Amino acid sequence: MTIQKKVALLFFGLTVSVILILSSAVFYFVHQFTFDDFYKRLETRVNISSQIHHLNDRDSLGMYKEIRQRYLERLIAEKQYVIKPEVYTKGKTVKGVPRELINNILYNGKSRFKADNIFYAGNIFRFPEGDAIIVVSATNPSGLSELNDLEQVLIICFLTSILIVYIIGRRFSYHTFKPVRKIIKKVNTITASNLHLRLEDYSGKDEIAELTQTFNNMLDRLETAFETQNNFISNASHELRTPLAIIKGEAELSLKNIDTPGADLHKNLKEILTGTQSLQDIITSLLGLAQSGFDGKKQNWEQIRADELAFMVKDAVDHIIPTNNLSIDFSSLPDDVDSLVTQGNINLLKLAISNIGLNACKYSENKPVTLRVYTENNSIIFSIKDQGIGIPESDVQHIFEPFFRASNTGKYEGHGVGLPLALNIVRLHKGNIGIISKEGEGTEIRVMLPVYKA
Repeated sequence: MTIQKKVALLFFGLTVSVILILSSAVFYFVHQFTFDDFYKRLETRVNISSQIHHLNDRDSLGMYKEIRQRYLERLIAEKQYVIKPEVYTKGKTVKGVPRELINNILYNGKSRFKADNIFYAGNIFRFPEGDAIIVVSATNPSGLSELNDLEQVLIICFLTSILIVYIIGRRFSYHTFKPVRKIIKKVNTITASNLHLRLEDYSGKDEIAELTQTFNNMLDRLETAFETQNNFISNASHELRTPLAIIKGEAELSLKNIDTPGADLHKNLKEILTGTQSLQDIITSLLGLAQSGFDGKKQNWEQIRADELAFMVKDAVDHIIPTNNLSIDFSSLPDDVDSLVTQGNINLLKLAISNIGLNACKYSENKPVTLRVYTENNSIIFSIKDQGIGIPESDVQHIFEPFFRASNTGKYEGHGVGLPLALNIVRLHKGNIGIISKEGEGTEIRVMLPVYKA
């Protein structure tokens, strides 16, 4: 059974239960009010009958009878009984008066009773001339008829409500789970060949919006992983072939010239060593690129201060390029230090930003490079700006593709892996990278990371 049907049945059951309880309560209270009102009318007649029975003054007696006839309509099948307690206790019974009623009156002083649709009300009165039990009985066909009509109306309304609730429940559950069905339909269309597709964002902070965001985050990780895998497979053979060919060629040349006088074996071995080092660098970069794409777990994540991370990046760049001209700009730091905290793996983030800083220093030929840290729109931004060769406009759109190198970087060593690796790491931390560049003037790369919210 689908969740939609379960919700519809639960809604139907709860609503029907509430309607049934309310209908029962209405019938019960109307029933009680109708009977209580009729009993009060009988008790009024009992009290008047006691006064008539007690009075010996004919004028007063006539007045009471006149009041009774004028203001109290005669009830259907109304009867009055005056019973002497001592006569009853001798074992005699009064026709038309239930014995249980008399027992209750003798015990409690008064009583109400109903038998076979006949209502009884009676009291025992203490008169100077002796005690007397006065009982008045009557039927209440109008009250019973009203209750029967009410019962029929409630039953009809209850059955009609069941039908209405069933229809509303079906429509309610259908519209409630419409976004879920839409998500399922959209997810079913996403395959390995179109992982760039995303679910439509829902406004609000409900579970549907959270589910959509979770799916989109998962698709981001899957797309990154698939792209990394495809790039690794498609480019590894191509990139590895060149240094391997150099090593093989130099080794064969060395073997041929090993016994040849004047052969420059030192040069051949140096070429082999250079090719081997290049091969090692490529393999290390490929493995780092692959691992950054597939690592979706928050292993060793911690809260990181942006200013501290900037100092670590500066130390890493100083270690690799001691003659660099990289400076840190903290002039735009916010007063609230909490807005400088992000969450992530500090080693990965240091690697990502360091790669960008190293590229800036390398392609600017030791001209000034600025690492500026500031916050904007709930994001921490690391801006690395150089005054180097810049990137041709036609190459900017490909700069984050693995092993791609701009057309004006021929005289600089590199493998085209640094920026793709940095992008993978930043995406893993739910951030983004932007680039602004103009050939011959320089490049600015901005790394945007979300501010950590406890």
